[in-house]
Amino acid sequence: MTGKKADIKGTLIVEQIGSAIRRPARQRATLIGLGLNKMHRRKVLEDSPAVRGMIAKVKHLVRIIEQ
Repeated sequence: MTGKKADIKGTLIVEQIGSAIRRPARQRATLIGLGLNKMHRRKVLEDSPAVRGMIAKVKHLVRIIEQ
């Protein structure tokens, strides 16, 4: 995270907690689509159905940080 708090309504903070090593290519591509490609990286994303769907596909590799 770049020092900003995600207190804007309609945003999520997503952190990668699992490695993409030995995962299917689709799961690796989903992590990259979320802007995550290394362990413990955090990203502030808009709360949209598309982003929620991507998070659901890799829910075992990411966590949503409480706001």
